[in-house]
Amino acid sequence: MFKQIKGALFFLTGLMTCSSVLAAEDETIWQNVLKDQFFAGKTIAESDQVIEIEAPYRAEDPALVPLKIRSKLPQSEERYIKRIVVLVDKNPFPFVGEFELTPESGKADLAMRVRVNTYSFVRAIAEMNDGQLFMTKKFVKASGGCSAPIGADLDAAMKRLGKMKIKLAGDLKAGEPSEAQLFISHPNITGMQMDQVTRFIRKSHFVKQVRVSFDNKPVLTAKTDIAISADPNFRFYFIPEKAGLLKAEFSDTSCQSPTDRSVCTEGQTYTEAFQVSP
Repeated sequence: MFKQIKGALFFLTGLMTCSSVLAAEDETIWQNVLKDQFFAGKTIAESDQVIEIEAPYRAEDPALVPLKIRSKLPQSEERYIKRIVVLVDKNPFPFVGEFELTPESGKADLAMRVRVNTYSFVRAIAEMNDGQLFMTKKFVKASGGCSAPIGADLDAAMKRLGKMKIKLAGDLKAGEPSEAQLFISHPNITGMQMDQVTRFIRKSHFVKQVRVSFDNKPVLTAKTDIAISADPNFRFYFIPEKAGLLKAEFSDTSCQSPTDRSVCTEGQTYTEAFQVSP
């Protein structure tokens, strides 16, 4: 009996050791590549005290992984989160997006759907207005998010391309942070997907920049890439002091390579304005 228990403990210890090694390997890309690529020479505190990520441990659909970033402090003129960078370590192109925020956001919470190509850490790094950096991360099990088929309705999707709508969560209250959701109609092709009709790999064609303003004051400015899901939607906050225009604008691009941004073709810019009233 003792030998059986000892053997079982040895087996479990081996599993734990393997798991620890795998976990350490998961940090390799961050430590050796991404950290210097995006934050060379800067100190980053790993903490959930400023922002935290909500993401499923095992994704139901790797091409539509829900991702929420929750802030732990209000946006004020004195202290606010001015930028959040989102990365998926092991994606072919790890950069998901860079989101610039302002005190007019009220809250630095964000939500979106992303593609995760393999088991990987998803990271969010917040930069404060004084330059301090804080990182939070979640490990997500997913496979094939960047190469998931486009589907048979690409022609219909292209006809809808550029359309936008905004959904507000509940009644707006003047002077208080209010949640909004921006829906963008765009296939956001990664350049690694097979067209189910033609059987050809389509070159990448994706939303690269999003701007949202309220009465001409910036609320959210984002640079995004192929890891954002098809038909992107973003949840964010803004403070309506009075009735005004919530304006959304995005531009896209096409690239021959899914991971090379040195030569890309500029796309179009689309704009919509929505009258809102608290």
